[in-house]
Parts: sequence; structure tokens; C-alpha cells
Amino acid sequence: MGQTRRRPGQCERPARLLSVEPEPVRGAPHVTAAPTAPPTGAPSPEETAGFAEYARRLTAAVSSVVLGKPQVVRLAMAGLLAEGHLLIEDVPGVGKTTLARSMAAVVAGQWRRIQFTPDLLPSDVTGVTIYNQGSGGFEFHQGPIFANIVIADEINRASPKTQSALLEVMEERFVTVDGVRHPVPRPFLVVATQNPVEMDGTYRLPEAQLDRFLMKLSVGYPDESVEIEVLRGAAAGRSPESLEPLTDTNAIAQAISLARRVYIADPLYAYAVRLAVATRNHPQVRVGVSPRGVIALTRAATSYALIDGRNYVIPEDVQALVEPVFAHRLLLSPDAQLRGTTPGEILRAAVQSVAVPVAAPA
Repeated sequence: MGQTRRRPGQCERPARLLSVEPEPVRGAPHVTAAPTAPPTGAPSPEETAGFAEYARRLTAAVSSVVLGKPQVVRLAMAGLLAEGHLLIEDVPGVGKTTLARSMAAVVAGQWRRIQFTPDLLPSDVTGVTIYNQGSGGFEFHQGPIFANIVIADEINRASPKTQSALLEVMEERFVTVDGVRHPVPRPFLVVATQNPVEMDGTYRLPEAQLDRFLMKLSVGYPDESVEIEVLRGAAAGRSPESLEPLTDTNAIAQAISLARRVYIADPLYAYAVRLAVATRNHPQVRVGVSPRGVIALTRAATSYALIDGRNYVIPEDVQALVEPVFAHRLLLSPDAQLRGTTPGEILRAAVQSVAVPVAAPA
């Protein structure tokens, strides 16, 4: 049965809701079905178009510095507008920190950079309580974690104890020091960079901390033409410092609120769950995707859809985000690791085998 595709900015809705085929269909077609009527509270077409233009300007600014990586920048922007934390892993020198700094530069808010080193202490991140002799009391001195955007550079070079200091604040948006909870500013986003764990002087992030990151991205090497343009840009002084703020924290907070109103049909919730279940039941996976991971996938899908100019999620949104959101949450079996199997291979197989929601017949 032929499927009608809709343009990314088109918010009109087809006649029927999504349904799910009863049996897995390998290579099932992508569709762009939507609800029959605007659900209560969903963004209007005007709000959707405004958000898409807003995201386009931010993405274009970051892409003027991070060259040749439009999908990576788009995924990072979707994470920002979902108020999710990002982990960027790759070899040194490919632009991990440049991407993180560029994202911070376009937002007129508080941002801090923490250079993680083996001797960094937890209190260097969260802050410390100091006795004030003048007042005769204790005062809390905030650490660099108290900012809207925190760049945790080379996070896996710090000790596990210091890494764990981020756990509470990433999940709860609070820091507890000496039994007192201190809220961090909102919106709050951690953009962490790390080198591959095979490199010297690195510590593997614990699974509990990895699960706090909405996405894990890889920048990768540029192709030849892009690398030549990078050299030209470096000679011309193009850098994150050359970017002007295009938005502020209030606008980011409004965008985050708008993304949470995007409509997701029940069959797409079921689709996300089935993809996660496929990882839990896979013989080469020791630990599959948790319910927190499924929540992260649907959250990211809403902002990804809005960036594309829609106030509803389609299967393509979920499929585009499966690897960035799920891959770092998988713990493979020793046999799979010996065979060189990657989480990406397992997830791509899951996308091919799990039934895709399709448009119900008229």
C-alpha cells in the first residue's frame, strides 16, 4: 500500500490515527501519519513554524563554526531544546569542545567550563561550605556546576569519585553539600566531552552516569573539502568566540516547554518500548535500555520533530534518534565484545526487525 509523504513544515493531519502491524516487518516503510485533530495543548502551526525558524538560526550559527556536521549539530540542538545532557565522544582534535563551546556561545546565559583532570576533587565541581569568622557562620561557595550550560571537558580523565559528583545534579538539578540541597539555575544542561576509553589516562564512566545523558554523539573526521574549509576558517579567526548570542535562557525555557507539548500517538510510544525490549532480549546484550532510556527517546523525539517544523512525532523521528539515545546505555556481553560487535549494529538490527507504526487504512 502506497504511503503519502508530507513535507517537514506541513502540520495538516491525515484522516486516520497510527496503528501498529501485528507482526514485525523487516524494512517496513517510513510514514508520516499524524492525529486526526489537534490534541489539547499541542503547539499551534504558528508556534511550530516559529520554533522551527528559531532552531534553524541557532543551528546555522553553530554550523558556521562546526563545519560539515549538520546532523550532529541538529542532534545536539535537539538535546539542548529537550533540556537533556549530551556526551560527545571521539578522538582528540575533531571538534568535540568546539561543538560544546559553540552551543554555549549562542545562548546569552551563564556557562562554565570544567577541565576534568585526575586531581580534580568533587568539591571543585559542586562547591564547598566555608566558615566565615566575621559572621560566625558557615557560607556555601558555589562551584562551577552552578550555571545554565556546563561544559565538562574530558570528563573521563577525572577519578570515578569526582565523576559521581555529577550524578545527583544531572538527574535532580540539585547539589547536596553538608546535607543542604542547593538548586542549580534552569534551564540546566551538561555538555560533556570524552576521549575513547582505550586511550591512556581515562576512566570508564559508570553505567549509572551514562544513563543520565540524553544522547551520546560522535563528531568524526571531516572529509577533505570540509577540512580545507576548517583550515581557512582557522586562518580567518573563526571560532566559538566569534559567535554572538542569539537567544537567552528565558527563550530556551519557553522552547523546552513548547517541545513537551508535542503530540506523540500511543502506537509510537509502543514502538519506542518495543525497540527497548528488543535490546533487553538480545542474546549479545547483558544490560538493555532502561525505562529512563525510553523516556529520553520520546523527549528527544518531540524537540527533533519541532525542529523539523511539526507539532507531532513520526516514526522517522524515533528511528533517527535510536542510536544517539540508546547506544551508550547498552552493556554488551563479553562474547559480543570479543567479536567486535557494536551497540550501533544491534540497534540498527532492532530498527529493521521491530514493526513500524503505519497509517491505518481509510
